[in-house]
Amino acid sequence: MTDTRLIEAANATLEACKATSKMLATVESCTGGLIAASLTEIAGSSTVVEAGFVTYSNAAKTRLVGVPAHLINQYGAVSKEVAIAMAEGGLAHCAADIAVSVTGIAGPGGGSDEKPVGTVHMACSMRGGATRHVLQNYGDTGRSDIRIQTVLDALKLVQVCLSEDGH
Repeated sequence: MTDTRLIEAANATLEACKATSKMLATVESCTGGLIAASLTEIAGSSTVVEAGFVTYSNAAKTRLVGVPAHLINQYGAVSKEVAIAMAEGGLAHCAADIAVSVTGIAGPGGGSDEKPVGTVHMACSMRGGATRHVLQNYGDTGRSDIRIQTVLDALKLVQVCLSEDGH
């Protein structure tokens, strides 16, 4: 992995998890495992990385982390509701204390007027706590850029959730 921004963000996230004694899980769609890959690129990450779920298809979202199919049918896979269900489902399906999820449209196709390319929903859920949602629209800046920006923002979201937890 050569993108130093990803390594720096992953390091900061791992340190935040260590400082709060929290185990982390990722539930990824549009990033296809890039969040988990960024974290596990760093030696010693196993002390805080519990699991990584790549739920690229709608069926995988339901099968692997329990996203209700009716949410996908009603709101679409790229939605606040599904991002929240992914994060909460990640916690329900492993022993992590905190889970981050991302679902979006990285392009170049697949966008619509309502959900253009670059639309990404992310959520962060802490065991016993609230789930936080963030909507980003990166614009049609290219598939690779959208995925990298999503990873950077998802890792920042984990750090914010950990700092707001009061530990």
